[in-house]
Amino acid sequence: MKRMAWLKTALFVGAAGLSVTVAGCGGGGEGPIVAPPPPPAEYADKHMPAGWWVDEKIIEEGRQIFIGAKNIDVNCASCHGKDGKPVKAGARDFRNTERMKLYSDSVWLWRISEGVPNTKMKPWKSKLPEEDRWKVMAYERTFGLKDKEYDVAKKEWVPIGGAAGGGAPAATGNMKDGAAAPAGGAAAPVTPAKPTTGGK
Repeated sequence: MKRMAWLKTALFVGAAGLSVTVAGCGGGGEGPIVAPPPPPAEYADKHMPAGWWVDEKIIEEGRQIFIGAKNIDVNCASCHGKDGKPVKAGARDFRNTERMKLYSDSVWLWRISEGVPNTKMKPWKSKLPEEDRWKVMAYERTFGLKDKEYDVAKKEWVPIGGAAGGGAPAATGNMKDGAAAPAGGAAAPVTPAKPTTGGK
């Protein structure tokens, strides 16, 4: 009888552990919604180039990167799904607005660039130049933060065109050669200025 009770206890504990493990991976089981840590100094002052949140050409280029059409070594959709719904356990669900609005553009770039410790999210900075990381982020934003842009001054996501100062100015170190960028969510120039790589 004691053996049977022990076996039932072991099975219960094992099943509980399995359910906790499964709940912590993918499929809406990303854990509690909490703010991510602030980005390290290397990324803290990096912001999406002004106008890129609404630039359809930039967003389409980001989509091509996301689905692996531009670089066969980079296929974000293989984990995050073509529609932002994760297809692999533990992948971030970009459709979750409540979670994604906690990510500043700086934090998001940091995570794409350096990966996320203790997860399958690896660093992509060796495979993608910074400009392409911004582009893929502009596309990923369309899943859960469509019609939003990150307001650097307010430190929050706001409706497109509502950012104070129009997004990241050239002075933040995002643009090469100090090129001016459009303000107020206006369309980007025909040849968008490129973000700097921060000496990398």
